Amino acid sequence: MAVIHRTTLTPTKLELLTTWLPAQPWYRGTGQQPEPARTGGFRLDDPKGEVGIEFMVVTDTSGDQPVTYQVPFSYRGAPLTGADDALIGTTEHGVLGKRWVYDGAHDPVVVAQLFALVAGEAEPQMQSTSDTPDPSVTARLDASGSTAAVSSFTATNSPDGTDILVTTAPDGRELTLRVNRVLQPGQNADSQALGHVMAPAPLPDGTTAPTEFVVVHAHP
Repeated sequence: MAVIHRTTLTPTKLELLTTWLPAQPWYRGTGQQPEPARTGGFRLDDPKGEVGIEFMVVTDTSGDQPVTYQVPFSYRGAPLTGADDALIGTTEHGVLGKRWVYDGAHDPVVVAQLFALVAGEAEPQMQSTSDTPDPSVTARLDASGSTAAVSSFTATNSPDGTDILVTTAPDGRELTLRVNRVLQPGQNADSQALGHVMAPAPLPDGTTAPTEFVVVHAHP
């Protein structure tokens, strides 16, 4: 299980996002420097205990209207080969030392565990408490015959979000996991989807509502 350390990060994750968010195609530019605040999220465990996995919800209040984003993070103790374009930045952890922080939608460990979550073979964890399941996060997959093993994947960013095309093993089936980057709290789940991940996200009045974080479709 992931251990949540009560320590310092320099720079913080939100400070890293302040410079990283404006460069993303799905960011709703405000003409101002982003002012992200953490407003929700959850974690997943790496079975090998090597990679930290966090799905963070942040709300940017720099514009006329607040916008809520989802950012999957991976935290690594060494650079991920071939993932320079997905690097959010580096930070100094008060216990673990230097950490490389990546956009998790492009990290194979994160993608594998995300698909395991959808398939019911991984348990979501509380964002800020060690070894504690988060029952507010739910997932389903209606694709008969699929497994939780990802043999390969490609991730593509667009103004609408990030599409992760996964090939499952051993059946070779292809599915698309759409990671919704701009969250619409309370939005109804896609009735045409094969599966999804639902988790709470903030409403403008300060309450939360179930929101579709990830949508699963059959690849055309």
